[in-house]
Amino acid sequence: MKKILYLLILIISVFISNNLIRSTLNLWQKNHLVSDAQHELQKEKNDNEKLKDQLARVKRPDFVEEEARDKLFMVKPGEKMVLVGGGGGSVLGERKRAQEISLPTWKQWWNIFFGDNEEQ
Repeated sequence: MKKILYLLILIISVFISNNLIRSTLNLWQKNHLVSDAQHELQKEKNDNEKLKDQLARVKRPDFVEEEARDKLFMVKPGEKMVLVGGGGGSVLGERKRAQEISLPTWKQWWNIFFGDNEEQ
């Protein structure tokens, strides 16, 4: 009878220990999930703050003016726009182009088709 009682106590102890270990592991897993969720929440809060700052910047009146000037090349009345080129052309090329433009149209066509670079 004592052996059966010891065996019963042993089985109950193993059962309780097994459930206790499973519960502890489950709790650690849930704690890890909660920690990950908190990190994700903090990241989303930071993103939300950045978006709020960006929205506040976009709602300012000077933002619209800045975008119109930079991207649409608009100017205020009375202002003049100055575009600065890359400076890729040479002075010699500019002179030749100016001379070609001063030639009559038929002479420009003649030079294109027959390559006659004779200038009058």
